[in-house]
Amino acid sequence: MEYPSLSHHGGTRGVTGSCHQLHLGPSTSLLVDCGLEQGADAPPGAESAPLGFDIQGIQALVITHVHLDHVGRIPALLAAGYRGPILCSEPSARLLPLVLEDAYKLSISSEPAQVARYLDFLRDLIVPLPFEQWHTVLERPGLACRIRLQRAGHLLGSAYVECDMQHEQTNSRYVFSGDLGACGNPLLRPVQPPERADVLVLESTYGDRLHPQAGDRRQRLEDAIDRALADKGTLLIPAFSLGRTQELLYELEDILHRKALLNTIGPAPDGEPIDWSQLPIILDSPLAQRITGVYRELHEYWNAEARARVAAGRDPLGFSQLISVDTHARHQQVVNYLKSTGRPAIVIAGNGMCSGGRIVNYLKAMLGDPRHEVMFVGYQAKGTPGAVIQASEGAQGFVQVDLDGRMYAVRLKVMNFAGFAGHADQLGLVRFALQGQSPAGRVLLVHGEARAKRQLLQAMRNSAVASSVTLEVGIPK
Repeated sequence: MEYPSLSHHGGTRGVTGSCHQLHLGPSTSLLVDCGLEQGADAPPGAESAPLGFDIQGIQALVITHVHLDHVGRIPALLAAGYRGPILCSEPSARLLPLVLEDAYKLSISSEPAQVARYLDFLRDLIVPLPFEQWHTVLERPGLACRIRLQRAGHLLGSAYVECDMQHEQTNSRYVFSGDLGACGNPLLRPVQPPERADVLVLESTYGDRLHPQAGDRRQRLEDAIDRALADKGTLLIPAFSLGRTQELLYELEDILHRKALLNTIGPAPDGEPIDWSQLPIILDSPLAQRITGVYRELHEYWNAEARARVAAGRDPLGFSQLISVDTHARHQQVVNYLKSTGRPAIVIAGNGMCSGGRIVNYLKAMLGDPRHEVMFVGYQAKGTPGAVIQASEGAQGFVQVDLDGRMYAVRLKVMNFAGFAGHADQLGLVRFALQGQSPAGRVLLVHGEARAKRQLLQAMRNSAVASSVTLEVGIPK
């Protein structure tokens, strides 16, 4: 076998489970991400399944970001005996214990002493790295490897990984994209393409589509909420605790701030107008609350516009109309209250694909009532309840969805809001690969459905021909 070489332990069958091993030599490698397969990609019992590959010789685990489809198999990695460093950005180092604590409690044990031991063990392995600085992972005669993290714009702390290797007299650079953010993230700085990539392992989640023009996302969101709340129901927004929730809060705070300055009340075609100053924004996710707290503390990683709001005395993620629901008992009270009353409200709850978490109880209570509405602001993986509900928009006939083993009729309104794409689209992915100082020589497409990969592959080949660039594009099995 020639080195360096790649093995893929996930992220090749669909959009989850990213896990890539970069072999530097016969017994020396790096692992980039260690994610959990979710939705239709996942075999039964994926959360507690053994790792499935040999960990001998892995020098370091490098984390691109802390979504579970990139870090959810870390408990299995540790159970297999891995004791090396977990390298990640400084914000990710703060967020990773929160995300893995929540997953550990759900799938392994919620016993406090056991959770505390696990977190202490995990924190001892985490090595935070600053962005844009090279870090030497390995240096020995005839072999050296260093990595550099660059901002990926997907969520706070997300990075793409540049791996620079010296093997005998040969230098090569592999780049792992992780998940690349879409243009126009309101909180984060934009993605810059890598200066060089001999081999680029590239996500392809939205490789088969182009996002609509950014336009005024805040105004479109405000208009959508006005329409949704006109029936005196609840607007449910399933959102992942990390990333999407904070974007939503940021945009909602700006709507409320502008409404207060203008002292305006929203329209309601068939009844009393909506008083935005009295509209409760309910965040029903303990994990999202803790993550939002970390976001607020780390605002130096925000973009210039978002930092300027903080400097002006605003709190974009902690405004007065934001109501945080902590205990399960309080959660159930809120569900029952909103189900039985006619008071408009916005609820943001996890998880984002409706396959678990507190959003499920809201859906059970409200799916059958057309006064209410669910707004999808993120990707719904095949096989998840969220995908079934999303597909019911405009469907003819009777649609049912399975929630916790029971079928529920979908009668509430369904809205797909395209303004919150968390991933780069086809154009953004092509630009990332081809518009650096030295375009990628070889691209491997992962983390996408088969159709998205095929269409992205063709778009990359077309762009390379148009630019007179020599490019090899492949899809690992």
